[in-house]
Amino acid sequence: MNYKIITLGILFFLLSIPCNAQTVPQKSSENQAYFDEDQLLQHIKILSSDEFEGRRTGTRGSTKAREYIINQFQKLKVFPLGKTFEQDFTFTSGGKMYNGVNVLGFVKGTDFPYKYIVISAHYDHEGIQNGEIYNGADDDASGVSALFAFAEYFKNNPPKHSVILAAFDSEELGLKGSKYFVNNSIVPLYYIQVNLNMDMISRSDKNELFAVGTCYNATLKNLILNFNQSEKLSLLTGHDGKDGKENWTNSSDHGSFHKKKIPFLYFGVEDHKDYHRPTDDYENIHPEFFIEAVNVIISVFRKLDVIQLKK
Repeated sequence: MNYKIITLGILFFLLSIPCNAQTVPQKSSENQAYFDEDQLLQHIKILSSDEFEGRRTGTRGSTKAREYIINQFQKLKVFPLGKTFEQDFTFTSGGKMYNGVNVLGFVKGTDFPYKYIVISAHYDHEGIQNGEIYNGADDDASGVSALFAFAEYFKNNPPKHSVILAAFDSEELGLKGSKYFVNNSIVPLYYIQVNLNMDMISRSDKNELFAVGTCYNATLKNLILNFNQSEKLSLLTGHDGKDGKENWTNSSDHGSFHKKKIPFLYFGVEDHKDYHRPTDDYENIHPEFFIEAVNVIISVFRKLDVIQLKK
């Protein structure tokens, strides 16, 4: 008796038996948890609380916000870009002198350590006006909270490019923090590959998130147009002066990079009824949309991080 033939036959028979009930599909890397969702919501809730008094440049609330950002960066093992996390600058607006402070974190890249991706959000808002606190939950505690989500993601997924996590000050006073950054850059501007700017990403009645800036760079346009769309929100292009909609090219800190001919993607939503009003509070954000928006932005970064961007 040929036992080898019998053994092979039994093996073939066993392999042919359906086993769907016992199969557990493995989670793909695209479905991994990028960050702690509860922590994301906690950060935006804290930063947009009355305790921070609207985070206006030069106020006690601004100082408190800056200290909070630095503390979170340190907890998440983000290094300062320079000798410290703080980049000080002064400017005049409306006849008044202001002292602003950018908070700049750094994560070294594994493959392209001397090429940089700047991920940014502004931490200032409108402060207190006529006795009412403008807490700026969507504008832009949402973007700053997303910076922490990126930092958390990088702890387990080191980026290939070096990353600058920039919390800019004085955006509401004319993009002053980002203008100072690009005019006094700690790293040569030539080595900055792209700016990903996040400003107002936590609510949308239409579940729409815009990626502005694709019309200025073919690589970015191709990436976004071929992006694997989320089932929970629509990632759209537009608002770049080419589609008849309001032009957002210079509407936030990405405008400072654009003027230096640095490619950018600006992630944001269309204005809502609480925009620049004291009702832009945590209670009015859309948590599920916010979480998915940050997931989508990190997914876009993942695709950008593995290519060399042509300017």
